[in-house]
Amino acid sequence: MADKTTPNGMGDRPVLSFLTSHWLSMLGASLVTIAGCSWLLLMPVHIGGAVKNPYIGILFFFAIPAVFFAGLALIPVGAFLARRRIQSGLAEAPDRRTTLRRLALFFGVMTVVNVVIGSQVSYKAVTQMESNQFCGQTCHVMKPQFVANQRSVHRNVDCVECHVLPGATGFMAAKINGSKQMIEVTMNTFPRPVPPALQSGKLAASSETCELCHSRAIENGSKLRVLSKFKDDEANTPIQTVLMMNVGGPSTRGIHGTHMGPGVEIRYRADDKRTSIPWVEYRNSNTGETTAYSDPSSKATGGKVFVMECADCHNRPGHSFEQPDEAVDGAIASGKISGSLPFAHKTGIDVLKAAYASDGDAAKKIPAAFTAFYQQKYPAVVGSRAAEITRGGQALLDIYQRNVFTDLGVKWGTYPNNLGHADNAGCFRCHDESHAAPATKTAAKKTITQDCSACHQALAVEETSPAVLKTLGLLTTPANP
Repeated sequence: MADKTTPNGMGDRPVLSFLTSHWLSMLGASLVTIAGCSWLLLMPVHIGGAVKNPYIGILFFFAIPAVFFAGLALIPVGAFLARRRIQSGLAEAPDRRTTLRRLALFFGVMTVVNVVIGSQVSYKAVTQMESNQFCGQTCHVMKPQFVANQRSVHRNVDCVECHVLPGATGFMAAKINGSKQMIEVTMNTFPRPVPPALQSGKLAASSETCELCHSRAIENGSKLRVLSKFKDDEANTPIQTVLMMNVGGPSTRGIHGTHMGPGVEIRYRADDKRTSIPWVEYRNSNTGETTAYSDPSSKATGGKVFVMECADCHNRPGHSFEQPDEAVDGAIASGKISGSLPFAHKTGIDVLKAAYASDGDAAKKIPAAFTAFYQQKYPAVVGSRAAEITRGGQALLDIYQRNVFTDLGVKWGTYPNNLGHADNAGCFRCHDESHAAPATKTAAKKTITQDCSACHQALAVEETSPAVLKTLGLLTTPANP
């Protein structure tokens, strides 16, 4: 029986006839189908916790739903436009057979597309978002951390191994945080510089990360450490400091045993940055000792109480940034900057510490400034050693570009390293002789020591050709082409 039709030819057509009559509604239906299938494919992996990377939450909670709802919005728009075209006589309403043929073609194509997505695209998306390259390169905000990590001994450890807390709670917190970061990056409201994970509470506990490889039960004994530097004189005279570090362990105490040995628990109160520590408590369950130390001169108020762990001292094991003098020392020692260029050490540091308006400004001025020094002070050297000066200027630029990121608020010293006390307070946050336990009837006033020998024995201090290194056969001459 023929369809009943109205003068405009629409008749009693089902809604499907309008949905299949305009490319917008078909596009919307395609997006809904693709997004829905992708979401279902990712759901088991996501809910099961097999995917640790917090940025997967962006794909799961934002990107795919956005595509899904965009498709839903397009479907009625396309149907409305199709209906209007038919009412206006610009197009004919499709019959039942045409509508069914279009639907069959649509479902056939979508089936093939979703099979491809399920087997390739979704898998590759998850794999990519699990990678360190995604965390550090795709996400521009984390570029400084990625660059620093490439020079670290932990460069082959996945970011998620340290930055996703264990368990279901940590997993969900990582997803929420990753999604929040995505919004901040999109809206350009992310903090500059990005606060370190230890400060923001987004670093997994040392017992779940560091101690999976570095057990506190291991006895480390004493370790020889040689620090090579150069003077600021014309000859860039090499000097070396030799320390015997009393690293220790559960039996010999030392640094590790005293702070994290059997039965030892140290708690402290600090600000969010953990730079000011007005109160420390030492407990030893084996001996029954409990001693609280406070610094009456500290102006810090409030703060949180933390239990000391590896990351309180080893706070930059995977993302350590250099200081200008340390970086120039390393460049001269490796031969990237010739140690025979007059005042190369002092000039290099001065050039790095100068103020630059932007990263691009630094790229132009740093090599030029290094060359200009020799053009003004040592023109004869420029004439005979231009290549070495150019190489030295480039080495300085490389140092600057891996430590300073002006657009992201990262400057020299933005991320201090608490291991030691050469460039910042570090150990001296507590070991300053100011943190004291009050005297009692049975015990005199006791302070947290600042005695150097408690941690290391100095065998040579900034000496040229230390005798102890000659004795040990370890005396080396830095590269000096």
